[in-house]
Amino acid sequence: MSFTDRFTGHASAYAAARPSYPPESIDAVLDGLGDPASLVVADIGAGTGISSRAIAERGPRVLAIEPNAAMRANAKSDPRIEWIDGTGEATTLAAASVDVVAAFQAWHWVDHAAAVAEARRIVRPGGRLAALYNERDERDPFTAAYGDIIRRYATDATERRRSDALEAFAQIAPDSVRRSSFVNVHSWDHAGLHKRIDSTSYVPQKGDASDAMRAEFDALFATYAREGSVSVHLVTLVVTVDV
Repeated sequence: MSFTDRFTGHASAYAAARPSYPPESIDAVLDGLGDPASLVVADIGAGTGISSRAIAERGPRVLAIEPNAAMRANAKSDPRIEWIDGTGEATTLAAASVDVVAAFQAWHWVDHAAAVAEARRIVRPGGRLAALYNERDERDPFTAAYGDIIRRYATDATERRRSDALEAFAQIAPDSVRRSSFVNVHSWDHAGLHKRIDSTSYVPQKGDASDAMRAEFDALFATYAREGSVSVHLVTLVVTVDV
């Protein structure tokens, strides 16, 4: 299955259960570029609009680039966001038309060289490229146990791809790279935990392996739930390069 198609069956769960991004992480992307309300941001691989809404809340106009029709269909309508059927490698945007090109939880799904070339084409002189990821903070016991289950049942190397992609992104312009990180805690009830599993494209979604995995998550929830919910501890990683 192509990277474009792999989330087709996961879109509604993705919209329901994926975490957003701390306001401070968006501010780190926009810092020093002027009045946020005057900025245009291209959100590459915008999914169901979680990141696009987080950007729009800080003031910019957002061009949400998403090639998967099911993901776009599950996005909430927002007058500050324009949805575009495009990819990181071919956004359909005009040259030098945006102030920021940002990818949230998505840089590992693009062809690096082609996406960098496209980002440089569409960003204005003095603009910025950004990659952001929510990653587990496994110093927290529940989060560590959650990660252990995911790694045990993972069907491909998506987690390694994320790490490699972020490091490759930082090499686009090493002299201007900036890194920052922010605490991000996200809570689920029991149904929300299963929706989060449903949204994951690299664990089994049916059959014996899926049943065994979900039984482990049920046991994990029973151990750690307080007042009907559990909290996953995340670190929002932000890497920006000025171009």
